[in-house]
Order: sequence, then structure tokens, then C-alpha cells
Amino acid sequence: MKEFIYVMQDPEGNHARPAGKVVAIAKNYQSKASLWIGDQSYDLKKLLSFMSAPIKKGDEVVIRVEGDDEDIATDTLKKEFEEAFKG
Repeated sequence: MKEFIYVMQDPEGNHARPAGKVVAIAKNYQSKASLWIGDQSYDLKKLLSFMSAPIKKGDEVVIRVEGDDEDIATDTLKKEFEEAFKG
């Protein structure tokens, strides 16, 4: 399992356009990808699950990736979070 921490930079927090980009990337990999806020997880391969995560600017989340291609999936998702939610 690989993981990274992301602090939301976008003033709007979690919203549809960047979330859709993240989901599209997560679906390209076999690994399971999830976003964690405390002890609650959200599936990054399902837009409705990801969109239900209550993330506001400044919130810290953990992204966990587990599977055969977790290394490349983690690197790609980290780059996409930094780009898509930069505000």
C-alpha cells in the first residue's frame, strides 16, 4: 500500500470538474484508490463517492492506493491532485 497526504488548496474545496479528472485517472489503474478523512473512506474510482467527501480549503486528506500498479498510480494521482485542485 502507498499513500500520500494532500491539503486542499482550491478555495471551492472538492468540486465536480477536478474530481472528475481524478476519477478518470484512478480508473486507468487496477489498484484500489481511496480518499480518507479521519476514519471515513471514499472510493476515488466512483465520482459520487468522491464528490460526497466534505473537503474544504485547508482540509488534509490521505489518499491510499493498493494493488499491483500502486507505485505509478500513486505518483499519477498525486500529480493530478496537485494540478486539479491548485485553485
